[in-house]
Amino acid sequence: MLRDIALVCLADGVVGVSYGAISVGGGLPLWVPVVLSLIVFAGASQFLFVGIVAAGGSPIAATIAGLLVNSRHVAFGLAVSDVIGNGRRRPVGSHLMTDENVAFALGQEDLRQKRAAYWVCGIGIFVCWNLGVLIGVLAGSVITDTDAFGLDAAFPAVLLALVLPSLRNKSTRTAALVGSVVALAVTPFLPAGLPVLLALVGLLFYRAEKPALEAVG
Repeated sequence: MLRDIALVCLADGVVGVSYGAISVGGGLPLWVPVVLSLIVFAGASQFLFVGIVAAGGSPIAATIAGLLVNSRHVAFGLAVSDVIGNGRRRPVGSHLMTDENVAFALGQEDLRQKRAAYWVCGIGIFVCWNLGVLIGVLAGSVITDTDAFGLDAAFPAVLLALVLPSLRNKSTRTAALVGSVVALAVTPFLPAGLPVLLALVGLLFYRAEKPALEAVG
C-alpha cells in the first residue's frame, strides 16, 4: 500500500508541475497558483479555474465551475466520515480529501487501515502537489508548452489507475459505462462541471453483489 501511495504522490507532484507552468503561461501572477494549491487543494477545480480565467472568462464563473466539479466531495465525505474522525481532525481531514486518498481508504479492510491509508495518502499528496506547483511556477518561463512533455495526461492517468481495480465487478462496469456515455453526450451542450454530475445517473444501473450465504449444519 505504501508503495502504491508513493507512486500516486509522485504522479500528483508531476501534475502539480504542469499546473504551475500552465498557470504562469496563461498570464496569472506567480502567487495565484501557489495560494490556490494551499487553500483550495483540488487539482481538477484548479485546472478548470485557470483554464477559464486564462481564456478570458470571469473569475466568478470559474469559481462556480470549480464548485460544481468538486461537488462530488459531498458523496466522498459521507463515505469516509468515520475514517476522518471527529474533533480537530475533521476540518483538516476534509481539506486533505482527494479522489486518491478516498479510493485508497475505501480499498482497505478494517477501520485502522482505512485511516492510515487516508491520512498517509492525503498528507503525501498535499506535500508533493504543492512542491510540484512551486517548481512549475518557477519553471513556467522555460516550460511554455506542457503538452509537448505529456504533463497534461498525468492527472487522468492517475485517476484511471485508481478506478481500474473496481471495474472487475460487472455491475460497476455497467454503471461506469452508462455514466461515461451520458457525460460524453452532454459535454458539447452543458457548462464545465455539469457533465460529471450527470454521469451519476450510472448509479441507477448499479446493483451491489449479495454476499454468499454460508452453509449451516
